Amino acid sequence: MTLKVAVFGTRKYDINSLTEANPANSGIEFTFLDTRLEKHTALLAAGHEAVCIFVNDVCDEEVLQQLKEHGIKHVALRCAGYNNVSLPAAASLGLAVSHVPSYSPESVAEFAVGMILTVVRKYHKAYSRVREGNFLLDGLLGFNLNGKTVGIVGTGKIGLLTGKILSRGFGCHVVAYDLYPNVEAANEMGIEYVDSLEALLRCADIVSLHCPLTEGTRYMLNEETLAMTKKGVVLVNTSRGALIESHALIKALKSGHLGAVGLDVYEKESAYFYADSSSKIIHDDNFARLISFYNVFVSGHQAFLTKEALNNIADTTIGNLRDIEEGRECKNLVKPKV
Repeated sequence: MTLKVAVFGTRKYDINSLTEANPANSGIEFTFLDTRLEKHTALLAAGHEAVCIFVNDVCDEEVLQQLKEHGIKHVALRCAGYNNVSLPAAASLGLAVSHVPSYSPESVAEFAVGMILTVVRKYHKAYSRVREGNFLLDGLLGFNLNGKTVGIVGTGKIGLLTGKILSRGFGCHVVAYDLYPNVEAANEMGIEYVDSLEALLRCADIVSLHCPLTEGTRYMLNEETLAMTKKGVVLVNTSRGALIESHALIKALKSGHLGAVGLDVYEKESAYFYADSSSKIIHDDNFARLISFYNVFVSGHQAFLTKEALNNIADTTIGNLRDIEEGRECKNLVKPKV
């Protein structure tokens, strides 16, 4: 029997990676859909047994109820985060939810370090200038990473690898904060834990966020905590947009307190990311304001996007689909916290 899977929000790279990882006669048939999953598009799941979604798809209680009515049994996320899925609703409806807990931590860690270098050494500005024949160096002054204190917030695999690159590769003093510290791994990577988020923010020249989005981490950087940082601090977020409260971030930028900001994520990114919005008006005033600052660099949630990561995501997603369909234990199921 063929398992039919509706894949929402697909791009060319999704189609290529999932198709390559799914040989003929594998028992899985993908239907690739351009549109995101939300309440107005859930009906497209009809005739399938599972849906495959990404970080910006909406999978709240209302959508899950529709999916259940259309015969869906399994929601397979092709990403690590699952904050866009109502796990309690899925559990009450008897829907399995799986994710890809680790696909290529190196892809995000390397991107985070690259983003730090970009905002500190202003590669993006130099690139634009030279293309216009402007070879002046005014306004491109940066600083050495060597010897600087970098604060890593969240020490899962990505956070630890980011810290390792900066410590071992650049000679930074790397400190970290996590509610569940991995002291042994951190020591091996040249990372030192501090006792609190406040202690990290007060000492760091550069802060890099690597946390999942939970009720406990939502807006962890707000007006109060941003005020704890050093004047001129560099802030980079390659994790989840809502870790930072946008109004507070804009206020800190306008006051000149923040030296530079690099964002691969934004709290309301689903309205714009993974689509061509170049001919549209950006109605989100906070987002429009952020991208207008000379010292803010924004990319469209691309830190994960490497060949290795896409291959691992496809393999794990298909493995999750097969495990559930064939009644085997799926190690990547996610369930609501009791």
